[in-house]
Amino acid sequence: MEYAGLDLHKSFCQTTICTKEGELIKEGRIKTEAKDIEEFFSGLEDLTIAFEASGNYEYFYDLLEGLGHKVVLAHPLKTKMIAEAKIKTDKIDAKTLAELLRGGFLPTSYVPPKEVRALRHLVRHRIFLGRYRGIIKNQIKTELRRRNLKYQDGAGIFMGKGKKWLCNLKNPVLDSYLAIYEAVDRELKNAEREIEKAGKEYVEVKLMTGIKGIGVYSALIIYSEIEDCSRFSNEEKAFSYAGLVPRVHQSGNTSYYGRITKEGSKYLRWILVEAVRVHVQWCPNSKITQHYNKIKKKKGANIAATAAARKLLQVIYHMLKNKEEFRIEG
Repeated sequence: MEYAGLDLHKSFCQTTICTKEGELIKEGRIKTEAKDIEEFFSGLEDLTIAFEASGNYEYFYDLLEGLGHKVVLAHPLKTKMIAEAKIKTDKIDAKTLAELLRGGFLPTSYVPPKEVRALRHLVRHRIFLGRYRGIIKNQIKTELRRRNLKYQDGAGIFMGKGKKWLCNLKNPVLDSYLAIYEAVDRELKNAEREIEKAGKEYVEVKLMTGIKGIGVYSALIIYSEIEDCSRFSNEEKAFSYAGLVPRVHQSGNTSYYGRITKEGSKYLRWILVEAVRVHVQWCPNSKITQHYNKIKKKKGANIAATAAARKLLQVIYHMLKNKEEFRIEG
């Protein structure tokens, strides 16, 4: 068995390969081109390769796995906590990854199947487009306030007559924003059509849409982030992955519980909170809503929404794990 650590960069990666006993086999800096990587790792068998999760990890993960090697994705934050050093170089980073991997101490990140990764990219693209469209809307409203221009009709300013009114103002700044808005809105609708199509393929999505507040889009975000519930040994692990567990400081017999960690999937945490805000309005008798109302009386709506989001995730976890439909209790 041989072990390799890769310190990835945009145009090159530093690599260290060692035996199970820690003896150096090969090291070097190579370009991040497929032919260079294939050439460097050619002739090596029974090799496990580790590198940190980053924005471009998927390309290298699939490439190296395609070459027949076992690939492990290191958790960047946890790896840093274990191996942080005052002297930091690419060589040291690559060697550290190989040593942690060899010793069985490397904290790893979960890598979903290609199909689920593609689904993640689709829904995250939709999230980006929705937020960007919101920014453009705000910029248009700001420009109207700056010029004290007011739309008198009761209908929405970004619908039908409202958009026609904006165009008739002949304002170059507004015209520019409107052109961007139309382009983003068009792409957003295209993404929504793809999401509706994808949602029909998963039984998990059908189960989750049985919960008030969760539509196909929300369900696909949740599914693409969680994917397989069996990878969490218990519900607490799922809460931690969503960053919905409190920070804990313990000293002696005293324990202090602070705000939630916000570590893990920010997309999962965000959509759970958004879904809860709708759920409590349309499902007043569910345990999720009862939990929300109880916390709201003591600590306010925002903290209650976060607490209820954790409760919602608990329900979803057991629904997906047991393939059960949502039941209103209480």
